[in-house]
Amino acid sequence: MLQALRDKTSGWIAIAIVAVLAVPFAFFGMEQYLFQNNADYAAKVEAPPKWWQSAPDWWLVRKFAWTSAEVSAAEFRQTFDNVREQRRQQEGEAFDARAFETMESKREVLEQLIDRAVLGLAADRANIVVGDAQVQEVIQSIPAFQVEGRFDPQRYQMALQSTQPPRTPREFQESIRIDLQRALVPQSIAETAFVTEGESTRLMRLLGERRDVSFVVVPPPAVDTAEVSQADQQAWYESHAARYREPEKVALEYIELKSAAETGAEDATVDEAEARAHFEQVKSRFATAERRLASHILVEVPAGADEATQQAAQKKAADIAAKAQAPGADFAALARENSDDPGSKDGGGDLGWVEKGMMAGAFEDALFAMEPNAVSAPVRTDFGWHVLQLREVDAGEPVAFEDVREQMEKEVREGDGSRAYNEQVGRVVDEINKSPMSLEPAAAAGGVQIQTIAPFARGAGSGIAANNAVVQAAFSEALTQDGTVSDPIEIGPNQTVFIRVTSHTPERAQPLEQVRERVIAEVRADRARKQAEQTADAMVAEIAGGKTLQALASERQLQAQDVPGIPRGAPVPDASASQAYFRAAPPTGDAPTPGKVMLADGSAVVFAVTKVERGDPGDASEQEQAMLRQQLGSLLGSEDAEVMQRSLRRQMKITVNEARM
Repeated sequence: MLQALRDKTSGWIAIAIVAVLAVPFAFFGMEQYLFQNNADYAAKVEAPPKWWQSAPDWWLVRKFAWTSAEVSAAEFRQTFDNVREQRRQQEGEAFDARAFETMESKREVLEQLIDRAVLGLAADRANIVVGDAQVQEVIQSIPAFQVEGRFDPQRYQMALQSTQPPRTPREFQESIRIDLQRALVPQSIAETAFVTEGESTRLMRLLGERRDVSFVVVPPPAVDTAEVSQADQQAWYESHAARYREPEKVALEYIELKSAAETGAEDATVDEAEARAHFEQVKSRFATAERRLASHILVEVPAGADEATQQAAQKKAADIAAKAQAPGADFAALARENSDDPGSKDGGGDLGWVEKGMMAGAFEDALFAMEPNAVSAPVRTDFGWHVLQLREVDAGEPVAFEDVREQMEKEVREGDGSRAYNEQVGRVVDEINKSPMSLEPAAAAGGVQIQTIAPFARGAGSGIAANNAVVQAAFSEALTQDGTVSDPIEIGPNQTVFIRVTSHTPERAQPLEQVRERVIAEVRADRARKQAEQTADAMVAEIAGGKTLQALASERQLQAQDVPGIPRGAPVPDASASQAYFRAAPPTGDAPTPGKVMLADGSAVVFAVTKVERGDPGDASEQEQAMLRQQLGSLLGSEDAEVMQRSLRRQMKITVNEARM
């Protein structure tokens, strides 16, 4: 039978059938088999080509026609770590590192990176480029790179070296270029938003609206001392059972490890030889790099330009270079007349001081090979042809050890303290692995004392028991059930605790006998609240029936107040009351619009809106009106940019690889 089957499937008909089946397999199934286990990205964004916007979402078409951008696992992890550190600094001890490590937090960070990738693809498809001059302008405007308000190359180098991981000027420049490129699309959309005169007028009328209001504050009823029956107690207790539960509690013992910097014991004398050796390793951070004062003239070559256009641009650049190299030539005037770089053209082509790594390779190579006061031959980059002028050279100066002695000694102390702290943590962890049910060996290995914390509930602890990471671990099933020592819990920079739960009381219902007094008090408070609300409702009904607020107040020996022209937000007599005044419908004819607001202290505000006066846009100055239009336009522009972002995402295929997160 097998031989017969083999004979039947070896003819041309069988080959044709297999070929037909292979087509849908290639389009729809092949990528699942070829790529499902090989992706090393956290997310991938793919967009159809600009020349084929309706390209089908088939694997083969995507493979050869679509453009794509990836969020690498390393990029995601670095961004996630940066966000975590920012949150730690913002929230302090309240930061819960374990809770932050959820998939929801990771997806939130990843979505931001996906949005950046989407904008990057959109910018590439729109042929958006950012010139070197614009990048340099942004870098020089960053306050972290300035000294006394001016860009300082040494501060710039030191700041980049101190980042984690350290970055070269060229890497930082490219990151700024990419950020600017991605920001141009949403920024351009946002800047197109505008506010019509009718919109701004309507908004000013609403914001400037004033209302005439009469109100009376109805005090809370007298303290309820009436008997609360057993049946009422039982009914209240059962309907509010969640209020009367004893919370889960734990008691802890713990040890705390701190670095010398945290304990204040970091005044040890540093050997000068050790400080000098450290300086030799890091002195490149302090040396002032060579920089060159340059100008340029750009003859732009559009992306995808044909051969004739490229040759014409090269000839034009050569002619400009010849004129600039002539004796007595005014390079700045030639730049203002001929340069295609909008960022430097009006300044005569001035690029300011340029260091290695700040410009594109060919541009930089030519500039740093020139002699002062020279003009180069045309230099080709991705943007076109550049004619360079080197105006001045600053060779830079090295920094002596004596100039940074204190900083070197501090860094050596911090490094020694950090190593000692890490070694201490390592010894403690080793002992815990050997004796996971006891803190005594670990305390001895770390040279610290065991401390204790009395039973506490979630959110009710103090000291380290108020730290979210500690609370999360203390109430985890692993510690409450097994009695083992926790993993290291970092509660601050170079500050770690190890905890063990010594007692655990699960959440339990408190019997009525135990909370009877509380139940009785809450029943009486509820009665008073309902009585106050009924009184206020009755007064509102009488006003709606035609009775005046003043008459009602007089009958009840209360003081009614008439307040004309209350503006929005005025707390008269309370902010919640003011909000209620402006939520009420405008009065019709002579009939006021009544209403009530219950206040937190049990009193009530009964009011009547008697008049509504729209705001007059003419009362606002031109400056105030312009500011309002600008603010409203910014809000509308931001909304337009968000809509555009969502639209771009719908046009693209986004693949998330949670295994790499």
